[in-house]
Amino acid sequence: MHQRRRRDPEARRRSIIAAAAELIVEIGADAITHRKVAARAGVPLGATTQYFDTLDDLRDAALDALVTEVDLRIEVTRQTVVAEGVTPGILARLVSEALVEARSVQAERAVVTAAVHDPRVRELARHWSDEVVGFIAPVHGVDSARAAAAFIDGVLWHSQIHDEPLDEELIRDALAGILRSSASTPSTTASV
Repeated sequence: MHQRRRRDPEARRRSIIAAAAELIVEIGADAITHRKVAARAGVPLGATTQYFDTLDDLRDAALDALVTEVDLRIEVTRQTVVAEGVTPGILARLVSEALVEARSVQAERAVVTAAVHDPRVRELARHWSDEVVGFIAPVHGVDSARAAAAFIDGVLWHSQIHDEPLDEELIRDALAGILRSSASTPSTTASV
């Protein structure tokens, strides 16, 4: 007797979201279509519209998946700096390790690119930046933490347009210069 295979609607939905997220990373949020997502997920075209009423709904679900991916990486980073310290060396090592994980860098780039045009995504991207500032500021001051976060963002973007990522030593030395300034200038955390 031939047993009929049961469909798993939630697994299919997750597969469609994963395919859309991959495409957003590869070609950008504005370039995805139901047809491209269906082809990547290996499902009939109608399946994408069965689970997502509009392309915006599908795009939002995929961006949420990418946000979750980046949030997990931020949490790992936070745990590492709590355990090992907020030093230029530790931060440089973490940035260098992130540069090796091309998928993570691409996911962050895709979300930040979408944030330029979408205020909802912009809030999430700001949240990540605030998180990085949040674990650097108690040790080095808010101004230096903001400067370090902006530098780290720049390093990640640099890796997207150059064949060779920046050397960990260069990243460490630049962060040391940025964070050293916190020792010589007061932080602007309080109102004057």
